[in-house]
Parts: sequence; C-alpha cells; structure tokens
Amino acid sequence: MSGRTFLGFDFGMKSIGIAVGQEVTGTAAPLTALKADNGIPDWDKLAAIFEEWQPHIAVVGLPLNMDGTHQQVTFAAKKFANRLNAKYQVEVALSDERLTTVDAKARLFDMGGYKKLAKDKVDSASACLILESWMESLYD
Repeated sequence: MSGRTFLGFDFGMKSIGIAVGQEVTGTAAPLTALKADNGIPDWDKLAAIFEEWQPHIAVVGLPLNMDGTHQQVTFAAKKFANRLNAKYQVEVALSDERLTTVDAKARLFDMGGYKKLAKDKVDSASACLILESWMESLYD
C-alpha cells in the first residue's frame, strides 16, 4: 500500500468543507471550510492548502438528489472539480455525497452536542466522510 495523500471537498455555493486523508490509514481529518461566493472559493487560500498538502488526488463530493438525479449544485460541483484539475494539475475524483451532511451532523453531535454543529465544522466533517467513503471504495 502506498502513502498517497488526498484532499476531500464538500462543495457548496456558500461554503466548501475540506479534509485531508492518507491512503495508508484510510482515515481523513477535517481541515477548514472556505467561504465561497456562489460556489467560487478564495483561490489563493485554496492554493496554499494544495501547496501544504501536495495531494495526489482531490475528491469532490457530488451532490445528487436521493434518486440519483442531478440538481443545480451538481453541475456547479463538477465545474469546481474541473477547475481544481486545471489549476493544480491534480487528478480529481467525484464521489456520491448523498447523506454525508446528515452523517456529519450526527457524528459531531455525538462528539459534543449542539455546540459542535457550527456550519464550518459540519462542512469539513462532511468532507471527511466523503473522503473516507471514497477511500473505502478503492478496496471494494
């Protein structure tokens, strides 16, 4: 097993949660959430994160309706993924993110009640779940 590093993204129009994961452990840790303006993050802050972590692959959560159909934000998430690929010359994978926000809120609540449910923490916890789910799928 190699020691690749991955960045996971929970894309949103107002906030983008970010997590870092290691292939060797199969686990992810929340980093931060960047504010986004209509889906557009502060590219300079994002560049600093890419510089620090040097990911082998970026994983972007793909927001789908429960029946698997696309919604408006699905297209924005794909555009964000394409921009990551173009700007940072990194392979980008898309991962179904249905229910990750619900799971993230439950996980945070278990860790510390309502005070842990701040929006930026939920977004980054969702990014962790997206990334961990994607890493698990590597071995299916």
